[in-house]
Amino acid sequence: MPVIEIRDASDGDLPGVLRVLAESGIDASISFTVEEARAHLARIRSRSSFRLLVATVDGEIAGTYSLVILDKLGKRGALSGVVEDVGVAPRRQGQGIGRAMMAHALEECRKAGCYKLALSSNVKREGAHRFYESLGFERHGYSYAVFLSDRPPGLSSSLHTERQPRPP
Repeated sequence: MPVIEIRDASDGDLPGVLRVLAESGIDASISFTVEEARAHLARIRSRSSFRLLVATVDGEIAGTYSLVILDKLGKRGALSGVVEDVGVAPRRQGQGIGRAMMAHALEECRKAGCYKLALSSNVKREGAHRFYESLGFERHGYSYAVFLSDRPPGLSSSLHTERQPRPP
């Protein structure tokens, strides 16, 4: 097993983060430039509950994920964690990187006092579902979304590939 270090991402990590998001299919072939990512990350870093993390192996970005700690009124203010954009470079998959990142996310949520850690996964990603279940995640309810735009904000239509029509 390689030695895996998990830490908060720096601006210098952004090229590697963008590479992993693109190679792992998280960005669906649409990604920020490094300059755009730097500006966007500066904006979202102003939210203390948001963290962008990287997993490195031999100094190379091998994986990434985002962690948000939600503070709310429900459940008497019990905190909860949400993991998003989990990606591992395809050539690094099967080396324990995803497992290490999720163990890290769980530990960070425990330290924050969260009562749960949640994530969503595309219904078609059956291998990812088996992976998350092997880590103790349980299918919990349904995930719903309303897409408010045909493309993410800030993308020109020339970069966008049309979504498939949704069933009624």
